[in-house]
Amino acid sequence: MKSLFSLLAVGVGVAEAVVQGFDISHYQTNVNFGAAYSSGARFVIIKATEGNTYQDPSFSSHYTAATAAGFIRGGYHFARPDGASGTAQASYFVAHGGGWSGDGETLPGMLDIEYGPTSACYGLSTSAMVSWITDFVNQYHSLTGRYPMIYSTNDWWTTCTGNSKAFSANSPLVLARYGSSPGAIPGGWGYQTIWQYSNSYAYGGDADTFNGSLDNLKKLATG
Repeated sequence: MKSLFSLLAVGVGVAEAVVQGFDISHYQTNVNFGAAYSSGARFVIIKATEGNTYQDPSFSSHYTAATAAGFIRGGYHFARPDGASGTAQASYFVAHGGGWSGDGETLPGMLDIEYGPTSACYGLSTSAMVSWITDFVNQYHSLTGRYPMIYSTNDWWTTCTGNSKAFSANSPLVLARYGSSPGAIPGGWGYQTIWQYSNSYAYGGDADTFNGSLDNLKKLATG
């Protein structure tokens, strides 16, 4: 049986439609969810955790407000591969807001893995980084039944994983590139499922688009 991700590839990769969305953390203290929804946005990704000790203090209030406004929403985890294992961090994420349920309005959790505060690749070799991500992805799948989305940039992914293609079959790509187009797609992914195209969204946070129709976005949430 083909995975949902494989089925979505048929429509999403060549879709003309896009759905507006955005992502936020506690740094966004005044998010106008109602105005964002009225403007056409339909999804929001909210920071839940970082490493295996940090919970974003605004996650609960942001998540509640997003739900009340009618958004398809989900949590994201800021990876710290220089700390606890991928397995431990995935477990921490799921336990503190990053879980998933097939209610049609919850996105699979997102692993945000990018340049961090300590060093570009957190002191890991490309093979060690791929192993860390593998542990996170597999543990998230084991706990939720879904594969997480993976957020990164082409530059980071190429530099720190050796452009690994190990995750393109199951984990949707959330590609960060600020510009007029997504640019080069790393890691064997044929396209980005979500594109973060700006770090300034009118109603708070970063601006994103889902590469497909609202129906396909709902399928991603439903599983």
